[in-house]
Amino acid sequence: MAKGTIRYWAAAKAAAGVDEEPYDAATLADALARAALLDGRGADFGQVVARSSFLVDGAPVGTRPHEAIDLPEGGVVEVLPPFAGG
Repeated sequence: MAKGTIRYWAAAKAAAGVDEEPYDAATLADALARAALLDGRGADFGQVVARSSFLVDGAPVGTRPHEAIDLPEGGVVEVLPPFAGG
């Protein structure tokens, strides 16, 4: 298990109700599953995360939190929902 920080942006921040929070997990999928179980998080959180892209320590890891994406000790996960604007 590794400890680090999850940062939420835009709709992910609104669904999580916080800007960031700690993780204690071995993989990205595990960290996001644990985050989904926190009090006050409903289906909206899961829906936003399912549509999001992810960075781990600034490196893109795709749009799906696969079990194979290991998290580093002291790492930062960025949850980036689709952005729109003009």
